[in-house]
Amino acid sequence: MSEKIKDAERKGTAQFFSSLVLFFRRRLSPARLAILVAASAAIILLGIASFSYGSKLYMDWHQRRLLHRAASLLQEEKFDQAAQNARKVLTVDPNSVPARYILAEAAEKQNLEEAVLWRAQIARLLPKDPDSQLNLASAALRFGQIDLARKALNDIVPDYRGSAAFHVVAGWLARAEGNLAEQEEQFAAAVKEEPGNDLYQFNLAALQIQSTDMEKSAKARAVLDRLSKVPPFRTGALRALLNDAVARNDLAAADNFAQQLQMSQEVTFADYLLCLTFYRKLDEKKFRPLLERVKPFAVRNPSDLAALMSWMNENGLAEDVVKWIDKLSKDELTFPPVSIAVAATYANTKNWSRLRRWTGTGWWGGSDYLRIAYQAIATRKSRNGGTEHTEFEKLWRSAEQATNEQPERELDLARLASQWNLEKESEQLWLRVAKNPPMRREALDALRRLYRTNDNLEKLYDTLQRLHESSPTEAPITADLARLGLNIEQNTKESHDLAKEAYDRAPNELNCAVTYAFSLYRLGRSAEGLGIIQRLPPDQLHDPHAAVYVALLLADAGQIEGAKEYIAAADARKIYLEEKKLLDETKSKLAAASATPSPAASPAPAELSPTPTATSTPPLL
Repeated sequence: MSEKIKDAERKGTAQFFSSLVLFFRRRLSPARLAILVAASAAIILLGIASFSYGSKLYMDWHQRRLLHRAASLLQEEKFDQAAQNARKVLTVDPNSVPARYILAEAAEKQNLEEAVLWRAQIARLLPKDPDSQLNLASAALRFGQIDLARKALNDIVPDYRGSAAFHVVAGWLARAEGNLAEQEEQFAAAVKEEPGNDLYQFNLAALQIQSTDMEKSAKARAVLDRLSKVPPFRTGALRALLNDAVARNDLAAADNFAQQLQMSQEVTFADYLLCLTFYRKLDEKKFRPLLERVKPFAVRNPSDLAALMSWMNENGLAEDVVKWIDKLSKDELTFPPVSIAVAATYANTKNWSRLRRWTGTGWWGGSDYLRIAYQAIATRKSRNGGTEHTEFEKLWRSAEQATNEQPERELDLARLASQWNLEKESEQLWLRVAKNPPMRREALDALRRLYRTNDNLEKLYDTLQRLHESSPTEAPITADLARLGLNIEQNTKESHDLAKEAYDRAPNELNCAVTYAFSLYRLGRSAEGLGIIQRLPPDQLHDPHAAVYVALLLADAGQIEGAKEYIAAADARKIYLEEKKLLDETKSKLAAASATPSPAASPAPAELSPTPTATSTPPLL
């Protein structure tokens, strides 16, 4: 039946068109028929065009409406809804830059890493727009993608690289790479370009207030003092000023800044810890009452409670924490981050049996690798009849596996291993962590300390090379690399070049000046080297490490009494292995000079032999 119906329909349709054609043939001449066909085609095309144009108008209106709605929601901090509207725009216009901008902003406000993806897409759609590349670099730095940030900066057109905004982002990139000298240079360049920008002034001042250059730190202090009265920068400036006052042991200034900080509307729990640091160091009478006032506030929030326990552990109050733990409920202690702080407390008080019990059961979620690690440390320290080594190895391997090769967890474990002098374990972890760009500087610094402590000069030299590669403009690192290379005769020509480079960058920095003077000595130009030494502040030269090189140059110049003074200052218990060899070389020179009759030696220049005084100059590596 269905087939018959279909046949009938086909026949009926054919008859209809045949009749229609016959009608036109009878009624219209060929010319009229052609005109009619053309007119019909025109009407059809016009209809299609009208429909397309109307549809486009509607789509444009709809897109604008969605974008406007998304922007309003973004401003209202309704980030998920803003993102939903922006994604709808992308279904209409896959190349919409405004939609991607809204998605990037919403992701950044929620601290979501997908912001980098949206910024990268915008930069790809607008490759010559410097702001898009800067936004990409900033987002990449925020989420630790240093290589992507570097590429984005390199893609910025040369004409824009002198802008203040470029210098600021370049400065943060330098910081992420551990190049603090480059960071300061970039921040200073930004201030030079826009001296009236308070944000750029704050960035530079917060960095330079920590400088050993008295002129820089004083200028930074003045800038921060001004910004402490400007609302957006008030709290940050007060923090920096308080830290500086504590470092300088300025009780009156620190007390003033601490009081202002506590009254600030933006005060955080970390600020209370900063004030505790001040009172603990400079005003014990105010410290204890403040600590007791802070404790009830800390208990309300697990993160604050853990932070206060950690602060007390770090400031020699671990026994106080143990007593406090006994007064808190199990519910307040069982879960991270508080459970981690409790474990650290038992470790700091060397209560290994209690630490084993605390970490022997339970599960700390994503932080369980730390529970196992503390259990391993407790096992190693408790020494149970000689079996602790095997058990420790097993537990520590389990802790490493529990990190799931996540860099942040490996970093935590590496810090813990270094804290408890687990040399083999910490070295392996730091070497892995060093492969992650945002953590590379901390890892290399830790390896540097480890190899320095063990006098593993070959590995120390390799680590210094990596530090120099990541921070080529940081003069003290350059000097350390050059001096060690000269001492162990590694890449001698390059070491001489690096010594000169470091001195040219920082001629008044003790490490750089002494290293270049030593380089000149090795080149047979001792008189020039001694001249550089004589231009340094005399009190700095009695640093045990610097004194080794001063004594060597004085002995080579025949200034025996002056050399003896600096030999005495070069305490053999504090200097490094390679410096002990130099000290022996100097003593041999003096012995040979004493055995050979000679005219009276010239006295040491007056500026090289003052009474030693305390300085804040860091020791030479």
